[in-house]
Amino acid sequence: MSKVMAKRSDAQTIPLSFTLNGRLQELEVEPHELLLDVVRDRFGLTGVKLSCDVQVCGACTLLVDGRPVSACTTLAFEVRGRSVLTIEGLAEDGKLHPLQEAFIAHGGFQCGFCTPGMILAAKALLDENPNPSEEELKHFMHGNICRCTGYKKIIESIMAAAKKMRSA
Repeated sequence: MSKVMAKRSDAQTIPLSFTLNGRLQELEVEPHELLLDVVRDRFGLTGVKLSCDVQVCGACTLLVDGRPVSACTTLAFEVRGRSVLTIEGLAEDGKLHPLQEAFIAHGGFQCGFCTPGMILAAKALLDENPNPSEEELKHFMHGNICRCTGYKKIIESIMAAAKKMRSA
């Protein structure tokens, strides 16, 4: 268990206990603090990105209890007692998740800015539906925007990971 108790100001704080990448965390947060800021600034997990700041691009996607959420609009205290997964927590025992492997093997990223959010959103989909059609995949991923690659390689990467995960 880790305790991060740094306060940002003299404002009233709220105790927060949640699981982050499999480890119980306890800290004090201000009522207005966003999950994105807590994960990045307090825990140094910079895979989650701030881009649009209004919940439309998907770069800030994290999984809360297995469901994708926009960390740029989620207040940190909303994850009390819940489990949060970041891209840094996806690999297990130093082995990349099949989605991470597929994005590398199939060129599903270019600059990489959107990639963590894409991968986490895709994980939520594949956990719910291990055999999505391409149309189902496109529909589910519509909230994740890539500005560099187009989507062909991203879709190929996710479909390849789905196939690998089904055969494992």
